[in-house]
Amino acid sequence: MAEAFIIDAVRTPVGKRGGGLSGVHSADLGAHVLTALVERTGVDPDLVDDVIMGCCDTIGSQSGNIARTSWLAAGLPEHVPGVTVDRQCGSSQQAIHFAAQAVLSGTAEAVVASGVQNMSQIPISAAMLAGREYGIEDPFSGSEGWRKRYGTVEVSQFRSADMIAEKWKISREDMERWALRSHERALAAIDSGRFEAELAPLGAATVDECPRRGTSLAKMATLNPLSEGSRITAAVASQICDGASAVLVGSERFVSEHGLTPKARIHHISVRAADPVWMLTGPIPATRYALEKTGLTIDDIDLFECNEAFASVVLAWIAETGADPAKVNVNGGGIALGHPIGATGAKLFTTLLHELERRGGRYALQTMCEGGGTANVTIIERL
Repeated sequence: MAEAFIIDAVRTPVGKRGGGLSGVHSADLGAHVLTALVERTGVDPDLVDDVIMGCCDTIGSQSGNIARTSWLAAGLPEHVPGVTVDRQCGSSQQAIHFAAQAVLSGTAEAVVASGVQNMSQIPISAAMLAGREYGIEDPFSGSEGWRKRYGTVEVSQFRSADMIAEKWKISREDMERWALRSHERALAAIDSGRFEAELAPLGAATVDECPRRGTSLAKMATLNPLSEGSRITAAVASQICDGASAVLVGSERFVSEHGLTPKARIHHISVRAADPVWMLTGPIPATRYALEKTGLTIDDIDLFECNEAFASVVLAWIAETGADPAKVNVNGGGIALGHPIGATGAKLFTTLLHELERRGGRYALQTMCEGGGTANVTIIERL
């Protein structure tokens, strides 16, 4: 059977909103990790078959196929193509899936999967709001088919996070305890130098900027909810930020011919979907499906990354899957480290890959909730 190998992965430090990466053009931000990946792997960039880059809100500096622009801005070979993927928060995890599928099918030998997002320059949901200039209020309400199927209820990640908290009986205090754990784990990882092997510093951004030192349950308790009656506050939500990430996926022949030592192989890739109004519950059925397809159990997995869009998402996923919380987001998650939406999939993958190697584990699983109710699952096996 064909195999898809992970040769290496790299990411920028995540810059907080208005922080060290906020002034970097999105193409240059993407170019930075592409250059770093080529340098780390020693692979001749002439041999890359395609560059697949996740990005959301592709307007302004992120428009015009940012994958192609970033590769060219990096000074890399003009004959190598690029394509931009938008699966909302799962965009660059999907880029990894597309890269793996190209290699597994035999239609490509080496593919770069990547992601970029500068949320300081291009605010979240900017692409959805841009339509208002043309009389289109949002992507949903003008569709007769959508209204017929889902009505006129609000389609919002914030509403979904609250609905999940209520259905799974997750209190605000439960979420704040998870958020505090996320910060504590992230700061421990930073202070111990655990992220250094995966980072490609850029300018003033040399370490992840989002974790809040000195935060506490008492401080979180003083924050107002996002709306009246909500359990969600800024403390239990992922942070707006900037970043980029890149992964090199290669075939068995490519690895052998070029004397490369891959870090892991793709064991499983899949994506499933759930109710788009509930939106953020997708990782639950997606994880069940992946485990059923592979014959693995939740206990076979050594490490998990479940994206912390909101604390309620991760806590409901843990409750439904039985994942050991001690194995989930062991170096902190998006609540502490930020969620640069288009880049997050490959960013989490980079951290997961390096942590699996550091611990000497065998299997690691990554999943994340995505707009529209979809959710990717990737399982890798360390070599």
